[in-house]
Amino acid sequence: MKSHALSSRRLIPALLCIMAVLFAACGGTTPATTNSNTNSSKASDDKQILIQPITGRADLKTFDPALAGDIPSINAISNVFTGLVSLNDKLEVQKQLAQSYENSADGLTWTFKLKPNLKFSDGTPLTSKDVAYSIDRALDPQVGSGVASTYLGLLKDSDKRSAGKINTLINDSILTPDNQTVILKTSQKAAYFLEALTYNTSFVVERKLIDKYGKSWTDHLDEGGGAGPWKVQKFDHGKQIVFVPNTYYYGAMPKLKKIVEPFYKDSQAAYQAYQNGQLDATGVPSSLVSTAKALPDNQYHQVPILAIDFIAMNYLTKPFDNIKIRQAFALALDKYALAHNVEKDANVATNHIVPQGMPGYNENLTGPQGVKDTKGDATKAKQLFEEGMKEAGYTRANFPPVVFTVATEGSSDTANLFSAMQQMWKNALGIDVKVRDTDFNTLLDEANSAANNPKGIQMWYADWYADYPDPQDWLTLLFGNGASKNGMNYGQNKQPYASEQQANQALMVKADANTNSTERMQQYNTVEQALINDVAWIPTAQEISTSVRKPCVVGVVDNAQGLTPPDDWGSIYINNNSTCANTSQYK
Repeated sequence: MKSHALSSRRLIPALLCIMAVLFAACGGTTPATTNSNTNSSKASDDKQILIQPITGRADLKTFDPALAGDIPSINAISNVFTGLVSLNDKLEVQKQLAQSYENSADGLTWTFKLKPNLKFSDGTPLTSKDVAYSIDRALDPQVGSGVASTYLGLLKDSDKRSAGKINTLINDSILTPDNQTVILKTSQKAAYFLEALTYNTSFVVERKLIDKYGKSWTDHLDEGGGAGPWKVQKFDHGKQIVFVPNTYYYGAMPKLKKIVEPFYKDSQAAYQAYQNGQLDATGVPSSLVSTAKALPDNQYHQVPILAIDFIAMNYLTKPFDNIKIRQAFALALDKYALAHNVEKDANVATNHIVPQGMPGYNENLTGPQGVKDTKGDATKAKQLFEEGMKEAGYTRANFPPVVFTVATEGSSDTANLFSAMQQMWKNALGIDVKVRDTDFNTLLDEANSAANNPKGIQMWYADWYADYPDPQDWLTLLFGNGASKNGMNYGQNKQPYASEQQANQALMVKADANTNSTERMQQYNTVEQALINDVAWIPTAQEISTSVRKPCVVGVVDNAQGLTPPDDWGSIYINNNSTCANTSQYK
């Protein structure tokens, strides 16, 4: 689960036409868009300061690559740290610390050769032992990562390492025959291994900083810690993070001399700061889209992204241990009305888990009970609800209380969305759903702890952003047997349908290893339809990133992942356009 940092989820109706063009190439990924102002002259070095906010947060959840699972944290981490490989703006795997890599004939052994003369930001040499230490550390149960086993679970014996049954994977599935070579052994063939390795749990961290400061090591990143294009100059918790170039970076040196990222608790305040010349970029609340669109010099930016808004329900909590009741909740929602009338076409209504623009997108997928329309079916929802209540022995008088946990992040637009959902459930099913608004980090923690937990969170709303462009990231990673993100408890319940769900989980594993691309995508299509039928999620919308950016900022690429690849910073700079944020206080 992730929440986007700078861009809100809003778009304008015209973008629907743009999306149709962008997604026309079946099986492709969403193209990236960039500034058209790339020929402008570069401003002097004292003006090379970019100010962009972290919105909807009082502070970072974490600065530790082993722990991060939310977009604001990942954005900051991606400035400072890198791994063996990364994704570019087209979501293609690119070599980073690795100069080369190769896979063995049996598909189980990956050999990486490092680039020569790599260094951390304090000048300390970076070797294969640092790579091995970092990956092994991410799986150390004492580190307590809630995401490492998800993204590093392909490594042989990673389950034993994360469970504390073995002390290290070094000289087991992680080998370092010399200072320039890293060998990783997997437990199974996986077509998506390199894509999974681009996630931040594989990023390389500096051991001596961790040894020196222990759990507080990320408060000392001004002393070193990473090998990415930036290092931390200052981190004032709850106020701002200031980045400066890493002079030991192995790639193209950033043209910017400083990035300042102040914290804003709500998007309205951040947008007002942008209007007041305090920020170079920010997201756009839906109520202000028309205003933002009218800004001169192409300040308004839109890009379809690989992100799905969804509602999750815990199979281990009543009343959601009954599939008909789950289906009733899904079909009671008119997703089109939510997107069009409530969110003012800020996104696109969908029944899909795997978003349009991803390999494996299934054009023929239907909602529960074969309902194709994103408007749902209130009549069928009521029928299923009555049948489900009869099966479970409920009446409306004794129906279990339903608490819907959300994080509005200070957005009145989002609060209105949840109120509309409440009313739809009331109208179609005749029940009152209580909305519980909490901090996003609290919601994230509760959702992650719902796996195998009958006392866990009951029903919640979140969004999922692609970590890498493969259906595995949307299916097995979230709903697979033992998946740490499976707070929905799909397949891990004692209901009569659990065996069918477990068979679907087995099909996920087959698809993960299948080297026949066509057959593999067909398997994933079958998996996704089964998940939708059982309402493992209620997908509600595919997101569109909508933001504003000052015309002086050149070279930024709006890509479908919402992250800036490390190689991009060598092309981003401030030009001499007078429409720019006031940076005088940061010089």
